[in-house]
Amino acid sequence: MNFLKFNDVHFSYPAVEGDVDEDGKQIQPPVIFDHFSAELPSGFVSLVGPNGSGKSTFMLLAAGRVLPQEGKVYLLNQDTSTLGQEDRDELASYIYQNMELDTDQETGELLDYVYQNGNLHGAAFGVLDSKKDFLEEVKQVFEVQELVEKKFTALSKGQLQRALLVFALLYGSKSIFMDEPFFAMEERHKEIVLKYLKEYSAATCVSVYISMHELDLTKKYADTVMLFYPNHNIDLGSVQEVLTDEALEKAYGVPVSMLKQSEELSREQISRRLNF
Repeated sequence: MNFLKFNDVHFSYPAVEGDVDEDGKQIQPPVIFDHFSAELPSGFVSLVGPNGSGKSTFMLLAAGRVLPQEGKVYLLNQDTSTLGQEDRDELASYIYQNMELDTDQETGELLDYVYQNGNLHGAAFGVLDSKKDFLEEVKQVFEVQELVEKKFTALSKGQLQRALLVFALLYGSKSIFMDEPFFAMEERHKEIVLKYLKEYSAATCVSVYISMHELDLTKKYADTVMLFYPNHNIDLGSVQEVLTDEALEKAYGVPVSMLKQSEELSREQISRRLNF
């Protein structure tokens, strides 16, 4: 069974009313996927590439959060255009980039609610310890025990991201798509999360697709890599096959030596922003 299939998919975002050029003509958004077809694997898959190359749009289409203007997307052999919200959510959870939830409930209450009312129905065992309840395991691994009595709106950005990742696991969908979920998270938390997500995916056969800028983490944890180019072409394969110096320089338009510097600069900018 194919995990994910794009069949002759054509997609572009709708024009924004009032968004005009210097001549007053309506600006038409570019085509992101032009009759794109591909069969994508299950497992732990990392999406890398420069901003604007189509990673977010790809995952929105894959998870059924947006639908193509032409063609079909099949997730676990289900046509995403035919799914109601409940069936769609059973197939795929989605963590948006820089996601926020506006609620005054305590974090622990929300975690319990998702666990009880999702596909797991409050009854699952741990991945690392089969004798431990799944909720207790993920709270411990993701270090959210100290957050359970905090109002969700009072969480820091890093705490919020960890809680959202736990929500995705507790809901129990058959696949999880994560768009830059590590915003503002500490480096050690990124490592902890990725290690657990990979073990979780292998143990449960739940596929995890995750986009992230940290190439070192992709090389360390990903089973499969999708490298997106500015023209929306995609290379698919193992880390060794895809993340060559030549391919990375073509995708990002800078020497490989500068990519690491760019990552470090981005982390420094985030740290400064959070300290304001």
